[in-house]
Amino acid sequence: MNYSKKIKNWKFSKFLINKNFKFKRNYVLKYVPSIMLTDAYKTISNWKNYKVTPLLKLNRLKKNLKLNNIFYKDESKRFHLKSFKALGGAYAVEKISKGKKNITISSATAGNHGRSVAWGAQRLKLRCKIFVSQFVSETRVSEIKKFGAEVIRVKGNYEDSLKKCQKLSKKNDWKIVQDVSTKNYKYIPQLTMAGYSIMIKEISKQTNQFITHIFLQAGVGGLAAGVVSGVAKYFKRIPKIIIVEPDRADCVLQSIKGNKLKKIKIKKESIMGGMSCNEMSLVPWQVLKKTSNCCVSISDKNIAKTVAGLKDKKFSKTSIIGGECAAPGVIALIGICNSNKAKKLLNLNKNSNILVIGCEGNADVKLYKQLLSKGRK
Repeated sequence: MNYSKKIKNWKFSKFLINKNFKFKRNYVLKYVPSIMLTDAYKTISNWKNYKVTPLLKLNRLKKNLKLNNIFYKDESKRFHLKSFKALGGAYAVEKISKGKKNITISSATAGNHGRSVAWGAQRLKLRCKIFVSQFVSETRVSEIKKFGAEVIRVKGNYEDSLKKCQKLSKKNDWKIVQDVSTKNYKYIPQLTMAGYSIMIKEISKQTNQFITHIFLQAGVGGLAAGVVSGVAKYFKRIPKIIIVEPDRADCVLQSIKGNKLKKIKIKKESIMGGMSCNEMSLVPWQVLKKTSNCCVSISDKNIAKTVAGLKDKKFSKTSIIGGECAAPGVIALIGICNSNKAKKLLNLNKNSNILVIGCEGNADVKLYKQLLSKGRK
């Protein structure tokens, strides 16, 4: 069976149109201020080894789905961290340390954020403590340790690691650099989101095609809100924003459905570890509740096949290294194109220019190899 026939069966789990959608640039930039976005680009583009990451075309997939363009922003090439997170945590570390050397930075992470924070601390020769749950792989832990951080493993899930981080940081006067915002903790998450907006700044110069649809992965919502703030600042036209989540952790979809922040119960962790979150971050909620047109959830079923498909040139003429969290946008796009009703609701057609964010490469080398081998079977 050829690949185009195989993907004809791919489906999404849930699909929800946001009834409260109303995209206003000023509204978005109230939550992630324009001045922050400008400073993030100015600062990060001056870092050593800063390079614009590739904007690839998934030409084989676009033919298959009868779309005009599918662009894939390849964040596997972001510094040497293989993930968009390099733009967030490290930038926040630089801003809050303000040139001081006698401080200790701390953070809780499921992987990529902690790596960025550790790298940011190492760049500035600061001490760093990173808290991880029992579910974070040894591969990810050793990647964080490479940047000289002390990694503290905590029994339980991500939330437990965050609580422990907060408790010890308060006791020892460590500076927490977290990408999750709450009522009393907004500034640092805003900084990380401002860092993520750089992807849109780059894309605005990488193509003269107007993007009509963006598929955005969501865990707590930081990536999605960062990209949306970039759209509000840098794009001339506003595309449709489609939020994609694991069906086991669809806290954005559930919050938008109920029109209030919803905490959900995760019965089983998704293979999309960085997106397996039970509650949205506050600032992203304020942004996404108005700016997302639609929420889609997907199962873990086609993650391995997508990882292999990207690598083996099934979607493009280029071989792409995309990890488990880089796959969801592609899967959701295929699932929606396989549903006439959903496709029509989002106005996806031969004139559509789609953007998917390939947010990470093989950040967890061991898991990547497993997925690749499973996806090729």
